[in-house]
Amino acid sequence: MNVNTPGEMQTEDVLRVKLEVLRREHRDLDEAIRALEERSTGDPLTVRRLKKQKLQLKDRISILEDRLTPDIIA
Repeated sequence: MNVNTPGEMQTEDVLRVKLEVLRREHRDLDEAIRALEERSTGDPLTVRRLKKQKLQLKDRISILEDRLTPDIIA
């Protein structure tokens, strides 16, 4: 049985906060992309750049989620 030290709990808490920040940024980018696409004057290059940022955020979110979810071997 693993007992978390106080330092580990702090690290987990920090990861959870970072995860929430990244999720919020991901939602904000999604809204910005949608708004640009709805406008006929939206710059396709900007939209493409924002979509790339959104994918990078998704990857970072997945990494943090994996770190927070322990591997369970059945």
